[in-house]
Amino acid sequence: MTQEEKITLQTDSGESIDLYVLEETRINGMNYLMVTDSETDDEEGECYILKDVSKPEDGDALYEFVENEDELDYLGRIFAELLEDMDVEIRK
Repeated sequence: MTQEEKITLQTDSGESIDLYVLEETRINGMNYLMVTDSETDDEEGECYILKDVSKPEDGDALYEFVENEDELDYLGRIFAELLEDMDVEIRK
């Protein structure tokens, strides 16, 4: 597994979090990213699904964590199919 893109999120408290994009997809006009906090293949990391909630006039991309269980289940199945050729195991 190779992370090709790193994004840095800014939390409400001003903390910066680096995440590495595993895959991205567009569903029903909405962009989603599957990201991990693991920088290397050697360590296990947590995976998260982010939704792009940016507006066209926004200068930077705005992402929020997907937290709705039904939405997570649906997106998890889609990302599992997209990542089936990579060495990524998705567990809930």
